[in-house]
Amino acid sequence: MKTLKPAVFFYLLILLLSCKSKTNQQEEPIKTTGSKELPKPKKAPSETPDGMVWIPGGLFKQGAVPNDEMAMAHEKPAHKVYVDGFFMDIHEVTNAQFAKFVEETGYVTMAEREIDWEEMKKQLPEGTEKPHDSILQPGSLVFKKTKSSVPNLYDYSQWWDWKIGADWKHPNGPESTIEGKEDHPVVHIAYEDAQAYCKWAGRRLPTEAEWEFAARANKTDNKFFWGDDVSKLSAHANSWEGEFPVTNTMEDGFERRAPIMSYPKNDFGLYDMAGNVWEWTSDWYNTNYYKELASSGVVVQNPKGAESAFNSSNTYAKERVIKGGSFLCSASYCASYRISARMATSPDSGMEHLGFRTVLSE
Repeated sequence: MKTLKPAVFFYLLILLLSCKSKTNQQEEPIKTTGSKELPKPKKAPSETPDGMVWIPGGLFKQGAVPNDEMAMAHEKPAHKVYVDGFFMDIHEVTNAQFAKFVEETGYVTMAEREIDWEEMKKQLPEGTEKPHDSILQPGSLVFKKTKSSVPNLYDYSQWWDWKIGADWKHPNGPESTIEGKEDHPVVHIAYEDAQAYCKWAGRRLPTEAEWEFAARANKTDNKFFWGDDVSKLSAHANSWEGEFPVTNTMEDGFERRAPIMSYPKNDFGLYDMAGNVWEWTSDWYNTNYYKELASSGVVVQNPKGAESAFNSSNTYAKERVIKGGSFLCSASYCASYRISARMATSPDSGMEHLGFRTVLSE
């Protein structure tokens, strides 16, 4: 079955656009949705699924902490939410785990499917010409270094390259392989791919609130899961050291993806909740969502995100929230190894730095 490939759309739209423009306040009483009183966090169940840990749930402030000078507008304002307890994978889904799923089901990922131009052009500005058939081939976006400094870090096309034949089995392009990298996080995974895996595994994707609560691990005002000391970044996360996207000094030991559990776990026992690869959540991305929650004056229990997608900077987009940052996150660019960092991505797009992990309700 032919399917839409918005990763191509993403790349084409970038090129199209670049051509056109080259005190101390008293706490207010908690108001809640749902029950009148917030439940107490539950103790861990007697049995824990293999490869998962129990996240107790509770009340926390979602969003940017006051001392985070790198926080972006869509991480604000911070707002109180409550999440019930749940199980979460201790690490990102690996190549080996995804390969088992594919072997048992015969599943074909979005990056491996044919592109339907008639569907794709519905998401493009009217009058956009069809690219040559040689371009409209199955593939995905792969990172490429630049040869010199990039003055405009908003022009993503400078370091993303559409590679025909790039997919989860060929993460760096058609000539690459995952052989010997079975313990690396699987990438080039679109939202539909992650959902299919979850259905097979009897799991689901976390909500954004669940993901952030799990990453924070009760460290109320910390910017990073290990604290506030950014000098410890290389010892705790796979990110970009050096000038992005020109030179990576690899102080953390890796230039691209790292094997799972290469860095210390957080206080809940979770690995790679900062850097390595971005992770899907189930929430729609909506620029106004945090403001709407904060202005409601209530603590939302188990929020599931905005009712509909909206990106004020790209009104064509229908995107989901991804969390955690990746090996491409740099202090000079997005610093998305911060707990509150978030990004919007098209559900049908897979990229070299995008994977997922699963959760399970009690």
